[in-house]
Amino acid sequence: MDDRTFRTAMGKFATGVTVVTTKVNDTVHGMTANSFVSVSLNPKLVLISVGKQTSMHNYIKQSGSFAISVLNENQEEISALFASQLKDEREIEFELFNEMEVISDAIVQITCELYDMTEAGDHTLYIGEVTDLRIQDGEPLCFYGGKYRKVT
Repeated sequence: MDDRTFRTAMGKFATGVTVVTTKVNDTVHGMTANSFVSVSLNPKLVLISVGKQTSMHNYIKQSGSFAISVLNENQEEISALFASQLKDEREIEFELFNEMEVISDAIVQITCELYDMTEAGDHTLYIGEVTDLRIQDGEPLCFYGGKYRKVT
């Protein structure tokens, strides 16, 4: 099968949308990710998949920690910004949670210390041990078939 067919097939799996953030040398870095999954309850572990060609790949390694913000249905623009889909520069006001920058109004905010990492093809799987989390009411922003969706 070719790459396009594979991507199309994977796009048929509906996911939530997250923004992953980390801080290196007093600068906050972020990326949109829908490759996020819960791994373990004891200890509490989550996994994100980050392309080796992205700048976030090295930033997470350097910082040793990261945060995940699960976006709400009204945060499509924030997702697009962190996915480099918007060309204009915008100032993002982060909220500080557990001494890490997270996206304000996200329906879930999770902070993690790097627990383990493993290379998998052209990505690295970063496993984070959850140090804290916050939940608020709201509907999730979803991604399906290459497009943002809302739960209806």
